Amino acid sequence: MRLHLHKKAIRCFGIAESFRKGALPNSILAGVVMRSDFIIDGFSFGRATLGGNDATNAIVLMFKGLHRKDVNFLMVGGSIVSLFNIIDVDGLYSTISIPVISITYHPSEGLEDHLKHHFPFDQGKVEAYKRLGDRECITLHTGKQVFIRCAGIGKDEAKEAVDRFTLQGGVPEPIKVAKLISRAMLNYLSNGSTLGSPDHT
Repeated sequence: MRLHLHKKAIRCFGIAESFRKGALPNSILAGVVMRSDFIIDGFSFGRATLGGNDATNAIVLMFKGLHRKDVNFLMVGGSIVSLFNIIDVDGLYSTISIPVISITYHPSEGLEDHLKHHFPFDQGKVEAYKRLGDRECITLHTGKQVFIRCAGIGKDEAKEAVDRFTLQGGVPEPIKVAKLISRAMLNYLSNGSTLGSPDHT
């Protein structure tokens, strides 16, 4: 799917999470709709069970809850969140029908052994991890190297999309802002407040 990156203000839905072991049984997901001129015009919240298998569905609900048809692609900080809650990048794309880019920042030798150790009776996690496939390394216009997994978009166009939303360093602005929001919400809820159904604006 072409993103038409030449357009003046394409929109990205950037998602990041925050969690603290022992504070809550789930992580807090925050999503930010940001235009390529860095104006924010929407956000959404969700949650994913620590060690669970519901992160993909949580993101689908966050996206659908926006009721937006002008979001061009989704970018998420990581394919494995919330203590080994694996995001099905291809399945996410198939469900929401816009390109998906998962972005991480550090080399890794793989997590299969960790999954087998922590979830010895959940072969589904290992299979879900294998379906993710390998990450691809790209160098952003800032000079920083990051690692991506993509669905519905090729590596070169994904790099261009990430570049367009990155001002400095290696973290794109939608993910950076979403991370700040999710961390603030986690702190708020950890102090005894409650969060009902995911809220969308």
